[in-house]
Amino acid sequence: MKKYFLLITFLFTISLSFAQDKEYDTKTKLTVVSYNVENLFDTFDDAVKKDEEFTPTGKKKWTNERFNEKINNISKVICSINENELPEIIGLYEIENDYVLKALIKKGCLAKGDYKFVHEESPDFRGIDVALLYRADEFKCLSHKKIPIIFPFSKITKTRDILYIKGIASDTDTLHIFLNHWSSRLGGQIKSEPKRVFIAKLLRLHVDSLLEINHNAKIIIMGDFNDEPTNISINNVLNANNKRKNTTYKDLYNLLYDKENIEGKGTLHYRKDWNMLDNLIVSQSLINSKEGYSLNYNSGKIFNPKWICYKDKSGNFVPNRSYGGSKYFGGYSDHFPVYFTLTKK
Repeated sequence: MKKYFLLITFLFTISLSFAQDKEYDTKTKLTVVSYNVENLFDTFDDAVKKDEEFTPTGKKKWTNERFNEKINNISKVICSINENELPEIIGLYEIENDYVLKALIKKGCLAKGDYKFVHEESPDFRGIDVALLYRADEFKCLSHKKIPIIFPFSKITKTRDILYIKGIASDTDTLHIFLNHWSSRLGGQIKSEPKRVFIAKLLRLHVDSLLEINHNAKIIIMGDFNDEPTNISINNVLNANNKRKNTTYKDLYNLLYDKENIEGKGTLHYRKDWNMLDNLIVSQSLINSKEGYSLNYNSGKIFNPKWICYKDKSGNFVPNRSYGGSKYFGGYSDHFPVYFTLTKK
């Protein structure tokens, strides 16, 4: 009798799995991923960039073998985020150039996605930039531009530009995407905060210009902000929070606000604490929209399966990174990717 019960349970589980897969309609779903891939450099020394450590003879002994392992690891992570299909839109941070992007989109299962990319060189002294990968069968890039960041109080400081992309998803919805990699916390969070506040003000101006033209503009803001959802730059200046009532078209919603503020989760583990430096922010028109693509307040997710982690001395499963200083670990990234899935009505 026990054998029959186990058999029935097994068959029910299998049938439920098939039912779940059947329920996922690729024609009405669109997955958006944001991933800081931790120093995705090529192995060549660029004369105008401070990238010498990422060369075969450099401090990190960055060989072709390590580069290929890194590309393979990142490809595996991206391909695993949505078990039903490859993500349609992917924001990447800490990539060096077109060379690494071309290598990535040809690697493993990503080669099946017919990915294109948008990338512009930034003035960051190390040469790391942001970029957008997109599946050409699901997203059409109409235009893009980089938004330079020039600090009036520190003009010699160079950082990553904001990358703005306007495109059409599935021939129906116009999406406005802002990719960000804000100034680091070098020198401490408080001392470096004015730089991120300045970037937030600049970004807010561009967002407002879109919303003034179209109150229902569907805007996606994502990246590594080097600030958490409750910090001044994001919560107050950018006005991206977890407000759900009495909102106006100007209010932005941070899909990871509650993950950090209520659940205590994060995407980067630093000095025994979790930090939610990777944020997913959307305009009101994308939340519970009555037409086209939409999502809900709980759509923001952190992709953190144990196979991209290592267990630290405190028993925490934290991101398995590529390097710790000059020590090579051969992992994936020091950040977890974050994502959400849009559904078309």
